[in-house]
Amino acid sequence: MSTEMLKYIMMGTGILFAIIIIAYLILNKKMQKSEYRQMKKLQEGTKANTFSMDIMYQKLYITYMKIPFIKRYLYKLRRRLEILNIDDEYTTRKDTARILSKAILILIPVVLLTIIITSSNILLMSILLIFELFIVDTMVDGMVDKIDNKLLKEQIDFFAEIRHAYHEFNMVEEAIYQVSLDDEKSVSRQGEKIYEILISDDPETELEKYYDIAPNSYLKEFAGISYLTREFGDRKEDNGSSLYLKNIDNITQEMQIEILKRDKLNYVFQSLAFISIAPVLLLEPLKSWSVSNFTFTQSFYNGKLGMIVQILIVVLTVVSYIMTRKLKDNGGVQVEIAKNEHPWQEKVYKNPILKRVVNCFIPKKGTKDYRKMQKLLKDSASKSKMEWVYINRICLAVITFFATILLAAQLHQIAINYVYTEPTTDSMVMGTLSDENQRAADELTKQDNYFLDKLKGDLDITVEEIQTEMIRSTYYEENDENLEKDSERILEKLRIINSESMKWSEELLAIVLALVGYMAPVWMMMFQKKMREMEMESEVMQFQTIILMLMKIERVNVEMILEWLERYANIFKEPIARCVNNYEAGAWEALEELKNSVTNRDMIRIVESLQAAVEKIPIREAFDELDADRDYHQEKRKDANNILISRKGLIGKGVGFAPMVCLFVGYLIIPLVVIGLTSMTDAFSQLS
Repeated sequence: MSTEMLKYIMMGTGILFAIIIIAYLILNKKMQKSEYRQMKKLQEGTKANTFSMDIMYQKLYITYMKIPFIKRYLYKLRRRLEILNIDDEYTTRKDTARILSKAILILIPVVLLTIIITSSNILLMSILLIFELFIVDTMVDGMVDKIDNKLLKEQIDFFAEIRHAYHEFNMVEEAIYQVSLDDEKSVSRQGEKIYEILISDDPETELEKYYDIAPNSYLKEFAGISYLTREFGDRKEDNGSSLYLKNIDNITQEMQIEILKRDKLNYVFQSLAFISIAPVLLLEPLKSWSVSNFTFTQSFYNGKLGMIVQILIVVLTVVSYIMTRKLKDNGGVQVEIAKNEHPWQEKVYKNPILKRVVNCFIPKKGTKDYRKMQKLLKDSASKSKMEWVYINRICLAVITFFATILLAAQLHQIAINYVYTEPTTDSMVMGTLSDENQRAADELTKQDNYFLDKLKGDLDITVEEIQTEMIRSTYYEENDENLEKDSERILEKLRIINSESMKWSEELLAIVLALVGYMAPVWMMMFQKKMREMEMESEVMQFQTIILMLMKIERVNVEMILEWLERYANIFKEPIARCVNNYEAGAWEALEELKNSVTNRDMIRIVESLQAAVEKIPIREAFDELDADRDYHQEKRKDANNILISRKGLIGKGVGFAPMVCLFVGYLIIPLVVIGLTSMTDAFSQLS
């Protein structure tokens, strides 16, 4: 290559390099302009980091949908979260996958630990594994309640911002719109929904739809008051303040009282759930410790009686756990909406043969028993139909009967196996056997088992017949000095083996327990009814707050107040709904029927004031004492909540600690004392 050609190549390369640098500088200058920076920010906002938990939860949600058992529970959990994350599919999927993932991560090590601890006791292992599914369900409920409590606390700040926005715009819908622009809070989505309702073509219809999906009653009240204010206008009170803002203050005070109530309930019950389930996890470790340190207790823990006590403790733990959940329930998330509308009971009842069987147990319509059961369903706020309740009762009775029969058979087998495996010694042992004595005891047990296999089944066998069989064997001779003593020991073992068969008393016990299982759903509804009665006073005070908000709004009448009370009622829902339905036929008569159907004094006073407002005086004058005694009612409600929490806490502690007390007293102390004293008595008898 010539020197001149090389010079041209170098010049061309230099010029090309200079052009690239100039182009870079020009492009970089343009990229610094505002529109380019904005585009870059938008692009960066759409790019995910190397690892994103949100994206991982979205992928896990899709994965869970492909797993049969988890898929069903996923949808059940999702229906509950849809109430809180209204019209937000992304957040609903993320929260569902996050809660389910935490539950699975907790369940797996607990299941593995249970399998390791109870590997020698298959029956107890099976019971505990089933029970742990209920524990995880409780944990999931707690996580959902935590989201609901977070939403309730966000509403406090949300309503405070509404006040400032309303002062600025003096328009209800505009104030809600401005405050709802904050996308980081869950309550903002609820605000957006309420804003869309207010500006819709038919806000009244849309509002009724929202009442069915609102996460809590306070958002219902806020949506209703906002609609009435936008529809009829705001008015000034005597002191010049806004009635709309005054009503928002009333709702805020109600929420603050509810938040304090929930926090106190969580504090009281925070450890009771664990205390109530801890005994079932301590059964096997306690048994191992006792047997290893006190050999004389082996006959109890490895025998039939020990298994019976274990099962009783497990059953007591399950009952205590369910009752503790019922006591702690604060009514946060509307669980009835999340329930399946077509459960398995409905499918069972559609079968013609099974339907005929179930109908044989259901009382005839119009009878006293039918009315009594119907009233219990309403008083306990059960969402189940009469047919579903009786299907549950029949299934529980059948399962209890066969489970008792199978359990009795298993206990007989445990007793027989213990006779075959218990080390046989000639003297009472207070401590642990030495290796040499252990081998001798095992050899003697093996020798006895040889005769047990040959002679079992003969219920009338005698010592002489056993001795004859012993002499025929290679283990004994005719003049053996141990022949009489060993034959008596074998006869005692044979009696135990021959007696371990199904008896009529066990079948009778299975029938009795089946009746208990048949009545269990009814007893649970009665317990739920008692819990609702404890919260009756709190609901009446909420009615007073609702009336206090409505009575000063123009064009509000008694029928509208009754409709509002029905919407927020829980305990009094059925009589108020009946009153609303009969109102057109006669207002005074409908209210009189409502007054006769309730027993709470404050509720009767509310109904009497409504009767006065129907014919005699305006609504505002009928309820003027509510406004005058507002502070008194607030303090009274706080005291009522404190009394309610104290009662629930007292009952909860008694119920929650019952399994633990039974574990240490019935499964450890009593066996040690009784068997220890018996062993010492026998030992002293042998020494003397």
